[in-house]
Amino acid sequence: MNAETKDMVTWRALNAAMHDIMETLPESFVLGEDITTWGTGGGTYGVTRGLKKKFGADRVLDTPISEEVLLSAVSAAAARGTRPILEIMYSDFSFLGFDGIINQAAKARYMFGGQFDTPLVIRSNGGSGIGKAAQHSQSLETLFAHIPGLEVVVPGTPGDAYGLLRTAALSDNPTIFLEHKNQYYDRGPVGREPIPFGQARIAREGAHATVVATQQILAYSLQAAEELAAEGIEIEVVDPRTLYPFDMDAVYASVGKTRHLVVGHEAVRDYGWGAEFVAQTVEAAWDKLDAAPVRVGGARTPIPYSQPLEEAVIPSKDDIVRAVKRTLA
Repeated sequence: MNAETKDMVTWRALNAAMHDIMETLPESFVLGEDITTWGTGGGTYGVTRGLKKKFGADRVLDTPISEEVLLSAVSAAAARGTRPILEIMYSDFSFLGFDGIINQAAKARYMFGGQFDTPLVIRSNGGSGIGKAAQHSQSLETLFAHIPGLEVVVPGTPGDAYGLLRTAALSDNPTIFLEHKNQYYDRGPVGREPIPFGQARIAREGAHATVVATQQILAYSLQAAEELAAEGIEIEVVDPRTLYPFDMDAVYASVGKTRHLVVGHEAVRDYGWGAEFVAQTVEAAWDKLDAAPVRVGGARTPIPYSQPLEEAVIPSKDDIVRAVKRTLA
């Protein structure tokens, strides 16, 4: 690590990004339910810790419990020239305010002929692994990526969490920023610069198969890579970082080298974003594939509360290993 890089857990990296955003963008403000009072005084996972003390109650606001109102309010506030950063405690709760996200924020520039932007960030979390059950454990990134006008960010490391959040705050588009609730205590190097959207990261280089994965399944893919390497199979692991904009060129380049493709995500496999990556690869790079791509995803079921059942419906390291061997067979 250089002098500008620190070792941090993810929630601290996000917290550092929030402080830096507030310092550099005076038009930004932060709001959400219990973001200064819950747990550590920084929301459920500590991300907003210390912001109210440093920047004051005018820029850091605890709000009533009403996602419908909050999501419409930040859309309007962004259109008026501010840069709101709204924390939705769990991404599942965003369903209550989909009109504000999908019909207002995402469409405002188009419907009003570009007269104004809606530069807002909706921070939330998704995913399973800590026993939050069916209404607090969904992976909804594909739903948001389907909507024209939204940018969708899925950081998988502390460094990406920091750098991508800095970029989200600078974007003139509404951005859905989805953290993974089981990765807040993951540790890694964190730089101090924004990371551009639409630039995938090669998390591990390999020659025999490409695995495209995000967040918790990215971590499992890296574990699978170690296991497969012991058998002489080297997989290349690609982290998209953002699902819109997405970096298909990085996928094409990797597939051109490995000639095999696996996509993995925690969201339900059916109609997931992995299918889009497969479809685009087949359409644009069919001649680079030596075998059919393989999808890995969650079962088509609500997430159970029981830990053994939760583990049974979410992809694992072993699922990635099996998928790689299937496409190489």
